[in-house]
Amino acid sequence: MTETQKPAEIGLIGLGTMGAMLALNIAEKGFRIAVWNRTPAVTHKFAAAAGDLAGRIVPTETLADLVAAIVPPRRIILMVPAGPAVDESIAHLKPLLGADDLIIDAGNSDFHDTNRRAKAATVGETPHFLGMGVSGGEEGARHGPSIMGGGEAADWSRAAPVLEAIAARYDGAPCATYMGAAGAGHFVKAVHNGIEYADMQMIAEVYGVMRDGLGLSAGEIAGVFERWNEGPLKSYLIEISAAVSRATDPKTGSAMLDVILDRAGQKGTGRWTAIEALQLGAPIPVIEAAVMARNVSSRLDERREGEALFGAAPKRLADGAVSIEQLEQALVGGKVLCYAQGFGLLATASSAFDWSLPMPAIARVWRAGCIIRSAMLNDMAAALERAPTRNLIQDPVFAELIRQAEPGLRTVVGQGALCGHAMPALSSGLSWFDLMRTGRSTANMIQAQRDFFGAHGFERVDDTATGLHGPWGSHGHG
Repeated sequence: MTETQKPAEIGLIGLGTMGAMLALNIAEKGFRIAVWNRTPAVTHKFAAAAGDLAGRIVPTETLADLVAAIVPPRRIILMVPAGPAVDESIAHLKPLLGADDLIIDAGNSDFHDTNRRAKAATVGETPHFLGMGVSGGEEGARHGPSIMGGGEAADWSRAAPVLEAIAARYDGAPCATYMGAAGAGHFVKAVHNGIEYADMQMIAEVYGVMRDGLGLSAGEIAGVFERWNEGPLKSYLIEISAAVSRATDPKTGSAMLDVILDRAGQKGTGRWTAIEALQLGAPIPVIEAAVMARNVSSRLDERREGEALFGAAPKRLADGAVSIEQLEQALVGGKVLCYAQGFGLLATASSAFDWSLPMPAIARVWRAGCIIRSAMLNDMAAALERAPTRNLIQDPVFAELIRQAEPGLRTVVGQGALCGHAMPALSSGLSWFDLMRTGRSTANMIQAQRDFFGAHGFERVDDTATGLHGPWGSHGHG
């Protein structure tokens, strides 16, 4: 049997940008892959453009052809838009597959949908189902993404030889890990994306201080980011922030950043993270603030009307009010606080959904390939090894980082507020930190109010009894 006659070891449906790159990655790692797209011309164009990898790619014109081209028990990856398209693909595949075959949803699906699909896969003679979060964008899909799997452990083991081969590497270890049952992988990916939103927003806030508060040019800002990428902030997002700041618009010759409209888009995964955190009672104010800021950015006309009505903000900072070093400290502090909140949400979800999420492994799987990869994640993995359920801000290493960063963070947020610089993410992180270090908060006032108008009861500092009431008399409970 010639190479081109051999059956495929795996299949892939959906040859959009991510699907095409992932298919090439799989082929490059030595696996023979059958591919299908609902538009046959796209399938054949992809195969024709695969160059040296074309011999490992089997283009198919129908789903039946795709299934027939794969050696059983089959593994088929779905790279289609989240939502109804996934359900439609599964419905079309089911009659063609056996009970031992495996469908792998590698899109950005809502983990609730993944839970539902995983449950349906256990009924009758239906194919198995695996939900898989994939991060890294086009470049990651082609050369090595971060992969977060959810479903039955045995199904992950069946897919792992391919998934670990195509994943990014950190010190030789693949950034591909089994997270737990059903929607666990997609939940971890959603939290990754929420952290991504927050990290990007904090960088944008610091960029705004440099641009509008200090009057630096885009080129000067690029130099700052480049220096920061050699220190504790070393990360993919800081690296590309330097690159986009350095870029020149070929049409006008201006800095590229200066001609980009300030209206940020989103796919919804950050919003899902915020919604689920509220449902679970897990505080993630930095991520929530980042989602809010993107929503506000889309209201361009209202913002312009607001500037005309109230006057322009932000304003230049006084000389010496904020230094570049303090901005770096603010970003370091904000980053630690944001990640602490994200891992706190993961710990809460792990308990609530009985997932037993591998907390240190999550930090390790994010060290390469994904958008939020950064130098800090190695230390975070070590911290979570020491105490998987302890909040990161209480780990000795990160507690010391926060102590060093706090003065700069507090100065930047304070000066920003005085001069009208919107810093929703950084200021939310600082407020959360202040709440987390306050042994006696002001929630006693809230409890008194709740008891006054609703007889909700309270606890006393000098008594272990619960459900106590105040001396409000007939004035309360209205």
